[in-house]
Amino acid sequence: MNMVSYGGGVNSTALLIGLHQHRIPVDLILFADTGAEHPHTYAYLDIMDRWLKGHGMPPITRVYKTTRDSKRLTLEQECLQSGTLPSIAYGFKRCSLKHKIGPQEKFCNHYLPCQKVWAAGKRVVKFIGYDAGEGYRSDKVLLGDLADPKYSKWYPLMEWGWDRAACMQAIENAGLPQPGKSSCFFCPSMRAEEIIHLRDHHPDLFRRAIALEDNARPNLKTVQGLGRNYSWKERYGKEFCTHGNC
Repeated sequence: MNMVSYGGGVNSTALLIGLHQHRIPVDLILFADTGAEHPHTYAYLDIMDRWLKGHGMPPITRVYKTTRDSKRLTLEQECLQSGTLPSIAYGFKRCSLKHKIGPQEKFCNHYLPCQKVWAAGKRVVKFIGYDAGEGYRSDKVLLGDLADPKYSKWYPLMEWGWDRAACMQAIENAGLPQPGKSSCFFCPSMRAEEIIHLRDHHPDLFRRAIALEDNARPNLKTVQGLGRNYSWKERYGKEFCTHGNC
């Protein structure tokens, strides 16, 4: 049982292309949808699904976080309800654990092919898209990988020697457009040029990001806003009013 956690970015796209080229079978492709991806990522999922179908590979299965009563909970909704920013703004990675890793694990726990593998005392093979220049990332999780009773982690891009440039070239050679960066549209890790692009090309999404920041402001003590040490609104969007009376 081979599965890919597809992130919608360069590395994971190149990973799927490379697995096909190396004739390595893939049984399951999961995309964890936070409900707040950039528009180009959602558009690329459809492009990638067509490519996968044309190459005899399984479609992308979208999963997402749900509440205890099985209702969908997006990261944006969670932040607005709790009056907080995404946890990465505070130096943590809980948003990724809750909205990316968690939904995929929950899906696999209830997925019969995975259950059969585990019942047989074996492990599901999970392909990870770290490229050849990211050995430091796999080194950090090596011990955890070895101790994981459910998944056997494999880093094919590193094994093939594909760095970022090689991944982009593989995508081009496959006749696919470059996917762009995958992240939430209010991610505190976005660079200045990415924030400005969001503001200028997707003002509706930028306004929602500012509303999220405004909503959390009364509770902010250690950070200034989505920029961690600065506010997106103060630096890039004072003209954006989120309350209707500015």
